[in-house]
Amino acid sequence: MQLSQQETAVIKDLQTQEKSCVEKYRFYEKSAHDEQLKQLFHRIGDEEQEHFDSLGKLLKGEMPMVNAAETGMEGYSPSMSYPANDNSDEKKHDEFLCTDCIGTEKLVSSTYNNDLFRFAATGVRKLLNHIQTEEQNHAEMIFKYKTVNGMA
Repeated sequence: MQLSQQETAVIKDLQTQEKSCVEKYRFYEKSAHDEQLKQLFHRIGDEEQEHFDSLGKLLKGEMPMVNAAETGMEGYSPSMSYPANDNSDEKKHDEFLCTDCIGTEKLVSSTYNNDLFRFAATGVRKLLNHIQTEEQNHAEMIFKYKTVNGMA
């Protein structure tokens, strides 16, 4: 598959964004106080790395496989780590991390929504749409964590 110069620039920009997401989730994983949140950030960081790698394959002219049946949320059901009346600094810190990550996921999802229309190739559009859906699912998982822990 051959990408145009404009398409290559878009993919490189998306890949830079994904690299930033990987770094953010790795950093937040180390910074979070709650073990369950650390695990969630690790999981999302791994998925962001997969996005980065898939975009890298596109840049090499390869079409990554997309499994549309997977949503990225399989098996995710958070449990309460912080009681509703907990006003600790640890809870406030973890809440800030979650809120920041939801904002990031909204921005990233929006970028994919706009950028996928720059491609004519159906396979590329499906891949970018799949990644966009996973970004939305990341925000939903974090929101579920916040809700269960009285942060939303």
